[in-house]
Amino acid sequence: MTDATTPTVASGSPAELPMVFPLKGREGREGLPARVRIHEVGPRDGLQNESAIVPVQVKAEFIERLAAAGLSTVEATSFVHPKWVPQLADAEELYPRLGGLDGVRLPVLVPNARGLERALALGAREVAVFASATESFAKANLNRTVDGALEMFEPVVTRAKREGLRVRGYLSMCFGDPWEGPVPVEQVVRVCRALVGMGCDELSLGDTIGVATPGHVHALLTALERAGLPASGETDLAVHFHDTYGQALSNTFTALQHGVATVDASAGGLGGCPYAKSATGNLATEDLVWMLHGLGIETGVDLALLCATSRWMAERLGRPSPSRTVRALSGTASHKEQ
Repeated sequence: MTDATTPTVASGSPAELPMVFPLKGREGREGLPARVRIHEVGPRDGLQNESAIVPVQVKAEFIERLAAAGLSTVEATSFVHPKWVPQLADAEELYPRLGGLDGVRLPVLVPNARGLERALALGAREVAVFASATESFAKANLNRTVDGALEMFEPVVTRAKREGLRVRGYLSMCFGDPWEGPVPVEQVVRVCRALVGMGCDELSLGDTIGVATPGHVHALLTALERAGLPASGETDLAVHFHDTYGQALSNTFTALQHGVATVDASAGGLGGCPYAKSATGNLATEDLVWMLHGLGIETGVDLALLCATSRWMAERLGRPSPSRTVRALSGTASHKEQ
């Protein structure tokens, strides 16, 4: 039995690092989750923000490499109108190329009933809708009010559930809005309850412009617990942090302390938000894996293979990966790109 003062070794990590020091529950707190499911968003949330169109065959290989690195959930694409997100206009061509990825969950974003129809026609089994906690972002992203967007999503979620699909509800601007500033916690709780009421199986709480701090994360998750929405209730909670102010990992750690066991991240730190120009990249999957493995939390991810994949994609995008872990391990990864 390993205690919190005895280091163990993370197998497969370059130079046998990071050293592993599991944290036990103390001072009345619950222990951290034994395993975290990483919801990889790079192929969708990451690539949709690229100025250039990434070829469909590169996207397919990117997803295949991510799956080979051990990521069990990879958000593949979005069935949004090409006018709004031209980078993902090839969804119908991409999704059928992924049929050989047995055992890998491939959720897709569906903004409306038409998007759901397109996803169903290709055999998608998991979909996500994208709501906002603030009026300004709902207007910018969906050209609707918050309540108007919820009304649009309700029949989409109902139909998806009737078809046996798993539904994720994204909620943007949970911690701050570039137009409105601070977002009241109770405002976020209200929209969360509405999405749960529709039948969403999972809620992803988004720090879209990266302004959250650990105290704010604690306050929101505590408020959700008090409202009957704990991290691992009938509707699971996930977190989606951007790293604008370098707080994404500390915010994630706070969420783990509340029992959150699903964390969104983007390979290589790709991504932002096309409708919120102050949003920088997502939390890098490699940085998240380094922290989780150091805490003794299982992810199923081969960090060296993941770093190789992000370096491979960075070469195709023509710039270095912003992930600190990718950069730090770029010369030491035990697996080489094929």
